[in-house]
Amino acid sequence: MAPKREPNPELEFTSMSGIPLKPAYRPSDVAGSYEEKLGDAGQYPYTRGPHATMYRGKPWTMRMFAGFGTPEDTNRRFKYLLEHGQTGLSTAFDMPTLMGYDPDSPRSLGEVGREGVSVACLDDMLRLFDGIPLRDVSTSMTINAPAIYLLACYVAVAERQGTTPDKLRGTLQNDMLKEYIAQKEWISPIRPSMRIIRDMLVYCTREMPLWNTISISGYHIREAGATAVQELAFTLADGIGYVQLGIEGGLAVDDFAPRLSYFFDVHNDFFEEVAKFRAARRMWSKIMRERFGAKNPRSWLLRTHAQTAGVSLMAQQPLNNVVRTTLQALAAVLGGTQSLHTNSFDETYALPTEDAATLALRTQQVIAEESGVTAVADPLGGSWFVERLTDQMEQAAFAYIDKIDAMGGIVRAVEEGFPQREIANSAYQFQRQVDEGTRGIVGVNRYVTDEKKGTIPTLKIDHGPEKEQRERVARARAARDAARAKAAIEAVRRAAAGDENLVPPVIEAVRSHVTLGEVCDVFRQVFGEHRDPAYL
Repeated sequence: MAPKREPNPELEFTSMSGIPLKPAYRPSDVAGSYEEKLGDAGQYPYTRGPHATMYRGKPWTMRMFAGFGTPEDTNRRFKYLLEHGQTGLSTAFDMPTLMGYDPDSPRSLGEVGREGVSVACLDDMLRLFDGIPLRDVSTSMTINAPAIYLLACYVAVAERQGTTPDKLRGTLQNDMLKEYIAQKEWISPIRPSMRIIRDMLVYCTREMPLWNTISISGYHIREAGATAVQELAFTLADGIGYVQLGIEGGLAVDDFAPRLSYFFDVHNDFFEEVAKFRAARRMWSKIMRERFGAKNPRSWLLRTHAQTAGVSLMAQQPLNNVVRTTLQALAAVLGGTQSLHTNSFDETYALPTEDAATLALRTQQVIAEESGVTAVADPLGGSWFVERLTDQMEQAAFAYIDKIDAMGGIVRAVEEGFPQREIANSAYQFQRQVDEGTRGIVGVNRYVTDEKKGTIPTLKIDHGPEKEQRERVARARAARDAARAKAAIEAVRRAAAGDENLVPPVIEAVRSHVTLGEVCDVFRQVFGEHRDPAYL
């Protein structure tokens, strides 16, 4: 039964980030000249959207995240989604792959293929993209610490298909800063990890001009418990850190900044999420033009993928998650995202079934085809409430960035644990509000029923893929030219210990059938392994 609540107009309301909200908004709440603040869609400062006609010319890319079991399992899911209207591939890797271990490592036991696809060598990558021409698709890979190895595999597979690196389109997440802040999937300490990213940024800028080398990810920061303001601030601070990294690597800002991309979460506070996307574009355009002196308008443009909030999915009354995902997807679209993944309602239990994944994709398609929101760019622009909230989000996020600058930049702030503490405090406050019932969640502390959990079909993954992958990687090592593989590993070691760009020797190692774990072991030996200071 719902709690009885008496109307109280004097009650204080805030957004999920704690921004005070008035009962109603008026023109006086919107300060300054909005001709300068807003402009038009497709024009600086891009508050109203990255393109003049937005979705009239082309809807956002519907890029559903997929990956589980063996490469063949995920290849079938890729083809299934492409057949049902998906317009871009997005690859989820299992935990051993994310952490840089081969499937036959003792560290991998019980985790192979469980939360994503297992990829440990070139043969795995060839099977993953079998029958999918890489020249014709855009592929996103959610991989960070071993991203250099997966990039090398993708290049090697394209070579087998007759496609050169300069023709490849896609995105690597490759955002180690957010790993140390939030997701905690790392190999080596932060500074050598930044060196690896620098080498990839330099290589891809020069050799893969259509490739997005870094997808600066606020998603995991938000999933760890950050508010929308913290997600916005820490994500853009990470972006500043990567721009500085590219410049330190000898690149001109306009040579690489147009290929940086972003990845944001979309949560339940509908208007706050719309305002977040609008503020993000405006902030990034100012940062690039005023702070870094970028001249190319494409360098000013924040290009972003978005994903609905995984942490908002509830095990209780799981079909309610369809409604949550729909609201979040609509907020992302009204905020102007260029690419979107919608979570499946069953992901609170397991990886999604095909039916659930199809329904999540259909959610986007209904919004695109039936809602009418694609007709007009920034349809909420000019709302006194939305404009005021956009301003407040921007001001609060820049205040965080100023603190980080005063600390010496984002790398130093992460080393000192500043973003981590802020997020932990926000996560604690949110959970306390849920536990006390002051923040309502339908099915959890509002409108609770006696419905049993686990009444919906869920995807079952057996342990067969683990045995299969262990055997495959062992066969790949046994079948390769041992002398060539050894020489390739030593070349990676020399590059890591010196100043040589790491990407070419890692590509050669992949061609020589050196495994993921072997390359990452070199990094562990040369750079050391990271240990979270919180656990020392």
